[in-house]
Amino acid sequence: MSDNDGKKTLGLRGGPRSGQVKQSFSHGRTKNVVVETKRKRVVVPKPGAGKGAGGAAHAGDPSKRPAGISDAEMERRLKALQLAKSREVEEAKQRADEEKRREEERQRRREEIEAKEREEREREEAARRKAEEDERQRLEAEEAKQRAAEKPAPQQPEEPAAAAAAPEAPRGGPKPAPRKERETREERPARGKARDDAGRRAGKLTLNQALTGGEGGRQRSLAAMKRKQERARQKAMGGSMEREKVVRDVQVPETIVVSELANRMAERVADVVKALMKMGMMVTQNQPIDADTAELIVEEFGHKVVRVSAADVEQVIETAEDKPEDLVARPPVITIMGHVDHGKTSLLDAIRNAKVVAGEAGGITQHIGAYQVQTDSGTTLTFLDTPGHAAFTSMRARGAQVTDIVVLVVAADDSVMPQTIEAINHAKAAGVPMIVAINKMDKPAADANKVRAELLQYEVVVEAMSGEVQDVEVSAHTGQGLDELLEAIALQAEILELKANPSRAAQGAVIEAQLDVGRGPVATVLVQNGTLKQGDIFVVGEQWGKVRALIDDKGERVSEAGPSVPVEVLGLNGTPEAGDVLNVVETEAQAREIAEYRHNAAKEKRAAAGAATTLEQLMAKAKEDENVAELPVLVKADVQGSAEAIVQAMEKIGNEEVRVRVLHAGVGAITETDIGLAEASGAPVFGFNVRANAPARNAANQKGVEIRYYSVIYDLVDDVKAAASGLLSAEIREKFIGYAEIKEVFKVSGVGKVAGCLVTEGVARRSAGVRLLRDNVVVHEGTLKTLKRFKDEVAEVQSGQECGMAFENYDDIRPGDVIEIFEREEVERTLA
Repeated sequence: MSDNDGKKTLGLRGGPRSGQVKQSFSHGRTKNVVVETKRKRVVVPKPGAGKGAGGAAHAGDPSKRPAGISDAEMERRLKALQLAKSREVEEAKQRADEEKRREEERQRRREEIEAKEREEREREEAARRKAEEDERQRLEAEEAKQRAAEKPAPQQPEEPAAAAAAPEAPRGGPKPAPRKERETREERPARGKARDDAGRRAGKLTLNQALTGGEGGRQRSLAAMKRKQERARQKAMGGSMEREKVVRDVQVPETIVVSELANRMAERVADVVKALMKMGMMVTQNQPIDADTAELIVEEFGHKVVRVSAADVEQVIETAEDKPEDLVARPPVITIMGHVDHGKTSLLDAIRNAKVVAGEAGGITQHIGAYQVQTDSGTTLTFLDTPGHAAFTSMRARGAQVTDIVVLVVAADDSVMPQTIEAINHAKAAGVPMIVAINKMDKPAADANKVRAELLQYEVVVEAMSGEVQDVEVSAHTGQGLDELLEAIALQAEILELKANPSRAAQGAVIEAQLDVGRGPVATVLVQNGTLKQGDIFVVGEQWGKVRALIDDKGERVSEAGPSVPVEVLGLNGTPEAGDVLNVVETEAQAREIAEYRHNAAKEKRAAAGAATTLEQLMAKAKEDENVAELPVLVKADVQGSAEAIVQAMEKIGNEEVRVRVLHAGVGAITETDIGLAEASGAPVFGFNVRANAPARNAANQKGVEIRYYSVIYDLVDDVKAAASGLLSAEIREKFIGYAEIKEVFKVSGVGKVAGCLVTEGVARRSAGVRLLRDNVVVHEGTLKTLKRFKDEVAEVQSGQECGMAFENYDDIRPGDVIEIFEREEVERTLA
């Protein structure tokens, strides 16, 4: 052993150390495994190696620096190392601060949760103590009541006496604890709550039970307590007293919603639905039912039925007559009418510029269609700017008689023209006083006396001719006679004594209406009676709404508008038509119901076949109503002589009960203006050798105006005479079945001239009668010689197809002529 002294074992310094590990396996098997553990090599720097921030010595000693690295590179590496170390230190500091903040936040949240839990426990403890106190007081009250009810018992030992003092336990329930035990129970924590006298199971007292009364359920409502007290009071008075049934008069329209029916009966909706289900009708509260079913329901609930028709909804807008003391004077409403280019617009502009104060926000807004001016004497006048006669007649046809005075403008150089005559007829039919304004007096060719003389032919006798119609010579260009015209209007208004009641619900007429992009439906309304205010609920025609804003003729917002004041109304749910009457109602439900009824009635009227106003129906109405003594008619003929002859023949028809009144007789085709006048007056239109153009036919179909065509004056007169006398025999009535337009005319040998036609409307039949129309005037009436489609003879040709036609014994056909196809049928005349 001595030989080895001072010698080292051959091997690597710090090499792996060996050892054994015992591994265990299943079924008790084991195995020893030899393992080696390698030591981690630790490099210990030599003394002086860490000098100069871990490497400054290497920078100063080139012999100890890695090969190929310069001083600058070494310096850069050292700076980068220092920067990385400082960044690591800063990041470590930030992480420590963030962790500290998170720990503080977690601590704060724990404290908040503990505080909430502590408050919850305190509230539960307080509620528990309150419940125990209430329970204790209830038990003591029951004991006191029990002791008062028991009779005095003989003296017994202490234990039986204590048992007798305790209240008797109900059957099947636990016995109450002695007094001493109950007293100690107040001191120790509650482990649960015993069931009450009904034998309820013990359960844990919760916060909800404590807050709702300590009985484990909801408290009764105040209404339930009142009902309980009422039942107890009635029971104490000797039996229940049934509340008396209130029998109501229930109005039942043709259809009614279930919820509305229940509301009118003052019954619960659920009860009404249940009654309907018993009848086999599975409906909800928002579904409508018919009047018969509603009547059964009303009778079942013990009420009285009042059957009303759908038209009764409009009774809410019918008001009583105004008292004379409530009426105050109102401004007149003037409409200016006349022929085209006779100076209507110029006259309006002259009046406006002369009487409107300059600088008023641009003057009058042009689109409102109505404005007010004031005369020198202080009289206020309302002018309506209604171009043409369509608006005038449509207003009158809808019952809006808005115009008080008509100013007829006649040019002094043109004198009376066709539209002047139409304006005269419109004014007479409306029964409105007229003032003649002879315009353009500044022109050299002006002749006022000629105008006055020609007006005599149309029963317009001016004051200069010893008549009653005022006439004023004016010039819109120079301003001559404008003041005289305004004074004449004011004088006529004073004679009329126009009055209205501004204190009632407003009523007015729509002058015009439009759909504005930014403001929605906007209607220009002329208030006729009452005062229209912002917020009023109204119905106008088939529309309804609530006044959102009122704008006057100067473009300024106002809060209300009185009689004869034109305003723009905003707040409609749809665009009404000119002439519709505006009425203010109380509720939105009434307005909606009236508008819906009017919409349905108008739709049924348009859809109903044969809704035209026939001559027989007019005569029957005239016979039934003793007040109707005139039959109005319109006549249009091809020449002036025929028109005059027809008018003279009509004037001779009649007796003491009825007579024929010709509203208007003119020359030329039947136009939309004639249809509008006929609709406003409820009159038929007679055409003698003329036809209605396409717009007039469409208007007549829509408005229900009857148009009759004749080619013999005596036939026309005989029909009217037979209708007036009531001797109505079978008549030959024509049924128009189609129209065809001639595109080209061909000459065919053996046949003559053949028209190449296009059927534009209806159908062309070989057996039907035909008329040849040239510029809407009948030039030939007869039958067809041939009707061909391509090369084949056909019985009929449908609309949109081409065909060839040849007339029997007539060859004067030209391209552009129109062929009217009709059939004749015999109809028995009756006056119902």
